[in-house]
Order: sequence, then C-alpha cells, then structure tokens
Amino acid sequence: MIPIQLTIAGLYSYQERQTIDFKNLTEAGLFGIFGSVGSGKSSILEAISFALYGETERLNMRDKRAYNMMNLKSNSSYIEFDFLNFENKLFRATRDFKRNSKKFDDVKPSSVTFYQNIDNKWIPLDHSNAEQIVNLSYANFKRTIIIPQGQFKEFLELGATERTNMMKEIFGLQRYDLQNNVSFLNIKNRSELDKLDGQLKGFEEINEEQISIQKENLKTEQSKFQEAKENFRKISDAFQQLKNLKLDFESLQQKKDSFDTLLTQKTEIDILETQTDLYDRISRIFIPLISEKDKLSKEISGKQTEAEKQITVVRKTELQFTTIKEQLSLLQPQFEVLEQSKIQENDLSLILQILIYSNEIKNLQERTQKGFKEVTEVEEKRKNIQQNIDQLSKDIETLKTQKLDSTLLLNVGNWFIQQKNFKKSQDEQTEKIRKQQLQIEQILEELKAFPKNLKENFESKKANLEAQKKAFSQKLDYLKIQQELAKFSSELHNGEACPLCGSSEHPNIVEFHDVNTELNEIQEKIQTTDHEISLLQKQETEIDKILERKNIFENQLKTEQEIFSQIQKNIQNHLQNFTWNAFNPENEAEFDQKRSQSLETEKQIEIISQNISKERENLGKELENLEKYQKALETFKIQEAKKEEQINTNRSNLKILDWENYYLKTTEEVENSYQKLAKSNIETEKNYQELVQKEKELSPKLAEQKTIFSQLEKQISELQKEISSNLETINTSLSQNNFSDFNDVEIILEKKINVEESRNNIQKFRIDFETLKNGIFELEAKLKDFSFDKDQFTLKETEFNDAENELKQINDSVVKLTAEIERLEKEFRKKEDLLKEHAKLQKRSENLKTMLNLFKGAGFVQYVSSIYLRQLCDHANIRFHRMTRNQLSLQLNENNDFEIIDYLNEGRSRSVKTLSGGQAFQVSLSLALALAESVQANAQSEKNFFFIDEGFGTQDLESVNIVFETLNALQKENRIVGIISHVEELKEKIPVALEIIKDEERGSLIRII
Repeated sequence: MIPIQLTIAGLYSYQERQTIDFKNLTEAGLFGIFGSVGSGKSSILEAISFALYGETERLNMRDKRAYNMMNLKSNSSYIEFDFLNFENKLFRATRDFKRNSKKFDDVKPSSVTFYQNIDNKWIPLDHSNAEQIVNLSYANFKRTIIIPQGQFKEFLELGATERTNMMKEIFGLQRYDLQNNVSFLNIKNRSELDKLDGQLKGFEEINEEQISIQKENLKTEQSKFQEAKENFRKISDAFQQLKNLKLDFESLQQKKDSFDTLLTQKTEIDILETQTDLYDRISRIFIPLISEKDKLSKEISGKQTEAEKQITVVRKTELQFTTIKEQLSLLQPQFEVLEQSKIQENDLSLILQILIYSNEIKNLQERTQKGFKEVTEVEEKRKNIQQNIDQLSKDIETLKTQKLDSTLLLNVGNWFIQQKNFKKSQDEQTEKIRKQQLQIEQILEELKAFPKNLKENFESKKANLEAQKKAFSQKLDYLKIQQELAKFSSELHNGEACPLCGSSEHPNIVEFHDVNTELNEIQEKIQTTDHEISLLQKQETEIDKILERKNIFENQLKTEQEIFSQIQKNIQNHLQNFTWNAFNPENEAEFDQKRSQSLETEKQIEIISQNISKERENLGKELENLEKYQKALETFKIQEAKKEEQINTNRSNLKILDWENYYLKTTEEVENSYQKLAKSNIETEKNYQELVQKEKELSPKLAEQKTIFSQLEKQISELQKEISSNLETINTSLSQNNFSDFNDVEIILEKKINVEESRNNIQKFRIDFETLKNGIFELEAKLKDFSFDKDQFTLKETEFNDAENELKQINDSVVKLTAEIERLEKEFRKKEDLLKEHAKLQKRSENLKTMLNLFKGAGFVQYVSSIYLRQLCDHANIRFHRMTRNQLSLQLNENNDFEIIDYLNEGRSRSVKTLSGGQAFQVSLSLALALAESVQANAQSEKNFFFIDEGFGTQDLESVNIVFETLNALQKENRIVGIISHVEELKEKIPVALEIIKDEERGSLIRII
C-alpha cells in the first residue's frame, strides 16, 4: 500500500481541515513526522487505520470511540484517505460522523464509503471491506505496514499459534492446510469402498461355472421345444377343421333367429313407409303456402304499427311549422328597419373613436413636454461623464511612463529569491560542517585519554596476558595432577588393589608435598589475568566504537563539505546570471523599493482603469437613455399626427348622426348608447335568421314525413291483396288433394316426420331382410352333408390346449434360460469392473491414510510456517548483526519461538525478553522490515510502504546513526519508510518531513519542513 493523500478535520487535536500530500514525501523514500509530545503525530496513523478498517489502537466501541475521537470544539469529523493498493490501483476511503446538536456527548456512528478511481472518475464500491483491497487484516496491517505506538514488539513476542495464523494470512499458507481436503477425500473414498463392498456381496454366486451349467440346460430345453412344436402343428390342423365347422353351425342358427325377429317388424315398416310418403307429399305442397301466409300477416301488422307512429310525427311537425310562421310575421317590421339601425350603430362607433383619440392626443402632448425636459438633463450628464473619461485617460498615460516592466520585475525578483535560498543553504551547510567538526573534535578529545598506537599496544598487552594465562593454566593443571596423585598415594595399602593399575603390591610409594597453597595462588593469578583481559577487551571495544564514530562523522563531514563547495559554485553561477544594469545585485532593498513603487503605480493604473470602465458604463447607459427618450418623442409626434388624421377620417364617414350633437358628451355616455344599439341589432338579426333557418329545415322535413305516411298506406294495401291471393291458392290445393278442411292438413303436418331418416331406416330393413334370407339359404346348402358332434369337439379342444400349454411352458423355459445366461454374463462383466475399481480404491485408501498422518493437526502448515519464519530470521539478521556489531543474532528454537544468540557469551541462546529496550527496538525493526519485504515480494508490488511510530528514544546517538543508515539504505531497495519521532538527531538527518504544531486556538497544524 502507498499513501497518496490524507485529509482530516475535527479529529482528536485537529480542529481545522488539514491535508497531507504524501507524493513529495514518498518520492524522497525516507521521511519523518515530528512534533512535541501530544501534538497529534500518532493521530495521523490512527486516521489512516480508522479510514481503512474502522479500528484504532487507543479506543474501541466500548470507549465511546466516536465521541472521544472527535475534537471537542468541532461538531463533525471527516477523514479522506487516497492510496494505491498492492495491484497499483487507486482507491479512496472516507469516514465521517457528526455530533447531536441537542446532546453534546451523543456522536452518531460514522458513515463509510470506498471509491475506486477509474478513468479519472471516483466510482463508489458496493462494499467497505479494506481486506479485499489491501489484502491484509487489520491485525497484520499494523504489524507490516503501520506499526502504532506500543505495538512494535508484538510480532516478536507473539505465541507460536498466533504467529502461525499470522503467517498463514499474510503468505496464504492456508493453501497448505490440506487436512480437511484429505479427510474429505478419505471419507469419500471410504464411502465408495463400502458401497463397492456392498455391491460385490450381490455377485458372490456369479462365476463362469454357473454360466456354463445354464448354457447346457438351454441346449436341452431347445431340443424339447422343437419336438413339442411339431406335435402342436399336427393337433392344431385337425382342431382348426372342427372349429370352423362349429362356427358355421352356430352362424346358421344366429341368422335364423335374426330373420324371425325381422319378420315380426315387417308390418310396422310397411305402415311407416305409407305414412312417410303421405307426409312428404303434403309437406311439399302446403308448407310453402303456410309460410308465405304467416310472413304476409307479420308484414301487414308491422306496417300498420309504423303508419300509426308516422301520423303522430307528421302532426307534431305541422304544429312546429305553424308556430315559426307566426313568430316570423311578428319580427318582420323590426328586421326591415335593421339596415338603418346598423348605419346609426356605425356612426356611434366612429364618434366614440373620435372622443378616445382626442383624449389620447391630450396625453401625448403632456408626455412630449416632459420628454423634452428629460432629454436636456440626459445630454448634460453625458457631457460631464465624457469629460471625466478624458481626464482619467490622461492620468493613466502619465502613470504608465512611471511603471516598470512586470516581466523584468518578476525575473529580478526570482533571482533575489534564489540568491537568498543559496545563502540560506550556505549558512545551513556551514552550520552542519561546524557541528560535524565539533563532533570530531569531541571524539579526538576522548582519544587523547588513550596512548598513541592504541591498536598495537592493545594487541601486545593482550598477547602478554594470554601467554601469562596459558602458563598459569599449565601450572594449574600440573598442580592438580600432583594433588590427585598425592591423594592416590595416601590411599595405597599393601594387599589392596591400586585404583590406577590394579596391583595389590606397592613397593615404592612416592611421597608428595602439600600443593593446596600453591594451587590457590595460581587460581587467583588466573582470575586476575582474566579480569585484566576482560578490562582490556572492554577498552578495545570502547576505542573501536569511538574510532567508528570518528569515521562516520569524518565521512559525513566530507559529504557536507562537498555539498558546501557545490553551493558556492551555484552562487557564483547565479551571480553571473545577473544581467540587469538598472539594479544592483548587492542592493536588494533598492530593488524592493522600486518594485513597490512600480506595484503602487500599477495599482493606481488599475484603479483608474476601473473608474474609466465604470464611467464608460454610465456613459453607455446615458446614451441609451438619450436615444430612448428621443425615439419616444418622435413616436409621440407620429402617434399624434396619426390620431388627428383618424379623427378627420371618422368625421367625414358619418352618415346619419351629426358630430356637433356629441362633441360635448363624455366617452362613457357615447359608449353606453353604442353598446345598447349594437346589442339590439345583433339580437334582431340573430332571432330573424334563426326563425328563417328553422322554417327552411321544417318545410322539407314535413313534406318528407307526409310522403312516408302515404307510402306506408300504399304498402299495406298491396300486402292485403297478396294475402287474398295466398288464401285462394290454399283452397285450390285442398280441393285437388281431396281435403274438405284445412285442419286435416294441419293434423298430418303435426307429425313432423323426418322423411329422409325414415326412408333410410326402411331401406336398411329391406336390405338386412334379404341379406339374412340369402345367407340362411347358402349355409343350409353348405352344411347339407355335415353334422356336428360336441363331445368330439370338446375332446379335440382339450388335446389342443394341452399341446399348446406344453409348447408354451417349454418356450418360457427357453426364454428364461436365455435371459438368465445374458444376465449372468452381464453381471460377470460388471463384477470384473467392480473388482478392478475396488483394487484401485483400496490403493488410494492406503495413500490417503499416509497423507492424513502427514497433514494431521495442521502440522504441514506449521512446518511451512517455520520455513517462512527461518527465512524471516535470516533476512532480519542481516540488519540485526550490523546494528549490534555482530554481537547478537536471532534464531528459532524447536518450539518456533524467537531466541537471541549472544556471541559475547560463547554463542549461547537466551530469551528475547532479556533484551534491553534499545536492543528490543533493533531486533523488532529488523523483523518488521524483513516481514514487510516478504509481504512486498508476495504481493509482487513495485514499491511498498512502512511506518514506524516509536523506538528511537531508546537508542543512543551511535545506535540512532546505525538505524538511520539502515533505513536510509532502504531507498535503494524501492522501499518507502515513514518515521514518527521527537528525536532531534533524526529531524536533522531526514531531508523531507512534516512538522506538527499544536496551536492553543486552532488545534494541530501541519507544515512541511
């Protein structure tokens, strides 16, 4: 993750909105955040963590986090954090929360939104899960990216289980946790084996011998089937002949029975045929006549009803027509004088216009007088404004001659700014050189306490002491042997076995004097020598430290002097670039004075220009007003002339009324007279035209209605004639068919016989009757020489059934045996496949058991985690060795816990808890850097970010320098490191930094130094 920009407001001590642009900081590779205790340095890291994960180290939800995080002088808090993730994609996280205006300590929970920058547009995401974006949980984020205060040693002191879980998450080691997968595969394999075992139990009797036996049985049954088949064919032929004879005798008897039934129906069929013929003849003659009669009766009834309605309509229309005629006769006199009344109406309209125009002319004359006054005033204002513009333009021209060129001022000003920067850098560099020289002088003072040729003296002294110690040790060993031999000698007795050689005889026992006193003296001398060697080693270590510091400061002094030389060259080059003769490069005050005068002149010119613009705007407005007033006066004159002309025209157009009778009247009086007359004329014309129109409409309508009534009467007369003709035809038909009364015909027609259906039934009966008669004759002729014996037929039928059953049984046996053989062969093949699959699964089961033991209890994950941890140790030791001058290193014990190897104590291991605060910081920093590097490599990101918020206060000056060199070297490894500290030595060493200042009124403020 790479930070891009952070904006915070109303958070902790940050009252005002503050924005940190990390681009310049991250480009430097190493930057710092400095400030006094409580200024708000760590709040920056908390803002980043809270923006991403909604979590902070100092507060949780139970601590009323929102209330306590919000600045007490603010009513809202806001965090906006832009960053690049491990895929180099740009994201933004925003969080804000607000205070309840009615309850001070009630702060509403924060709202959170994540965005992604796509094509320079911030697109909101549908989630706020930072783990998906950063690829780290909050716990591991604060261990590898941002390490908050108090948490720096957390990874070092984590338990084995927690550390393994952390490594699992960071490096994706869960892919090696295959226990569940293998267990699932084993269960599945076991289930399939059990299933196969169950299936194989059903195949125990399936074998090749069983199949061979069934095939032999099939051959026997097939032979029997052929014999039974031939026997059945013979019996079947004889039985079929008897069966056909039986069928013929039975058919003859059935036909005779059916013929007897038809004989009983023949009389009814003959009667039906007679009735059908009569009904068919009568219906064809009389039904059309009856239908025509009914139709004509209905038509006459309808026409009579229609005629009655029509006569009513005619009478009503005649009444309306008479009424309209009477109204027209009453209105006719008024309509005849309407033309004269309209002329009088027109004259009143002209007189009314004359009165209106006369009043308008008076108003126009009054407005014209006022307009002349306005034009005079506007003209005077225009002249005054123009004089002001001319005077201001002259003033500008005068001032422009006094103004210097702005480009010249800008270039000279930039030159003096660069000159100041060079001098400031020169002074700062001089101060840095002085401090370095002072440090070197202090180191030289420290070295004066030691003699010259320090290294040679130490080596010779050390060699002498080592030689003395060796001689004392040899003597000590000799005395110890003497002491032991004296002990053996004193314990030798004749007859007892010697503990050395086993002999029981001791002829010449050597006597030894007491060496205890001499032994104690030698041991004291060895201890004294060891002490002197230890002191000498400490002095040598101390001198090595001093000399190493001297080399560091001398190298730094050389670097600073080179920078100082480069600054001086830059100053000389800069002086040569001063090419402006009007100014003195040594007199910046003179330039500032001239620039101020020129700027003042430019301000005056700008003010005058603004005044000219305003005056020109005013002039434009006055000219517009003048033109408007002049146009209005011209318009008034034209309107007045037009109205005078219209008055004369109207007076000449008067036809009946005289103007002299109306010029003293008011407009309202004439208007009333005009409105009354116009209304009367409109009503008269409208009413007359409406009555005439109604008369025109009713006249043809009345004639049409009378015509319709006449036609109806004519149609009724014609229909009555047609009915009389129809009755005559019916009577003639009755006479021709020998009917005395029409009721006889109605009785026949009431039967409603379906002629077609009856004739079909009659025909079918005749055909069935003749067919049966012929069939009986044929069968009697066919069976004339034959007789049928039921007992013989029954015997033959029994023989046939027995043969058929025998054949069927043998056939069923053959089919069953064939099917059984096919089944056995199919099952046998299936059994072979199952046995192959069973052997395969059995082998797989054995392999899975081996894998279960391998992955049991996440042992493989722990094994892989230990490999990663050892690699981390190896990477961390590269820096830890350098920081501790090869005195300490880090290792993992058999329980995967961290231990320290102390090379000053014969390389023995001890707990990390025995480290001092400074050493704990060094090893934690080395581990954190190694862990961050591994995360970077795992994420395949080009750059990565690492923030430290503590630890430097525990280091001495020399350790600070070593740590700083380590961090500074990370820039070459494409790493970005941020440091939060109040240590002044670091502030001087880090080139780019932020400084947090705590203002009592405004809160925490951020500035770049």
